[in-house]
Amino acid sequence: CGLYAEQLSGTAFTAPRCENRRTWLYRTRPSASGTSSPFVPCGGGGGGRDVATDEPTPAAAAALPETFGRADWSGDMRLDPNPMRWGATPLHGDGVNFLQGIRTLLGSGDPTCKSGIGIYVYACDADMSPSSGGTKMDTHMYNSDGDFLIVPQRMGLRIQTEMGLMNVMPGEVCVVPRGLVFAVNIIGNDEDDEEERFARGYILEIFRGHFQLPELGPIGSNGLANVRDFLHPVARYETDKSKADRPCIIVNKFGQRLFARTSPHIPYNVVAWHGNYLPFKYDLRRFCAVNSVTYDHPDPSIYTVLTARGG
Repeated sequence: CGLYAEQLSGTAFTAPRCENRRTWLYRTRPSASGTSSPFVPCGGGGGGRDVATDEPTPAAAAALPETFGRADWSGDMRLDPNPMRWGATPLHGDGVNFLQGIRTLLGSGDPTCKSGIGIYVYACDADMSPSSGGTKMDTHMYNSDGDFLIVPQRMGLRIQTEMGLMNVMPGEVCVVPRGLVFAVNIIGNDEDDEEERFARGYILEIFRGHFQLPELGPIGSNGLANVRDFLHPVARYETDKSKADRPCIIVNKFGQRLFARTSPHIPYNVVAWHGNYLPFKYDLRRFCAVNSVTYDHPDPSIYTVLTARGG
């Protein structure tokens, strides 16, 4: 049928069957196409130069921060025994997209050692891939360090992934796994009120393993989050050739730093997929809470929706 079959792996090939995560993707073009332009570091005003063509770093890459969340983990992250609190992320900006609007709150470990977590906030008022097009190239990204858990607080997000589209509203959470290309737009970004266009929320990143449902133990077979309530996207690809062949910027988060390259076409060309390594979302209103009606209160772990094994 003219499609290219590729497997996206989220675990080692030899992982036990119950833990193995992988998905087969059926593409209209191989993912290796359009990769002749190498990744170059982001930031630096004018940026670096493409080592293959000696062309300057694309303006979109130069406009991005050098480090993800604008924090250098080797220098900015330090231990502090004092209690802390943070105010809400300010709602101001001028054309700041999701990737540009992320700030590091705190973290631990090191993604290059596959250990630890990162906690971030985001505030943005612009789309990564505007539907209006224009002369500015769209920006898409993928994370080589870990899985993202995204929690919108203000305004919903339209998250286009290689496996399909997810609309995630406040009151819902979503997970975008490592290695999957995606772009984030704001739902309702065509509103006239500038402040109403601003989206805000939180991101949790895990550097090792993947999010999973907690075991229920003595709770029994029911309660907390149910598998049936997690929603996966349906395959969605661009059929308009003029749009599919539009150049764009691909950003890679690698070792907490950002790298970018140009692509002659957009990355959304998956016609169908099957497997268990997927993006998904969950409506928190579907959570079945368990609590005590006698005295005291159980530990807050009874409100766990998703968990991740440490190590």
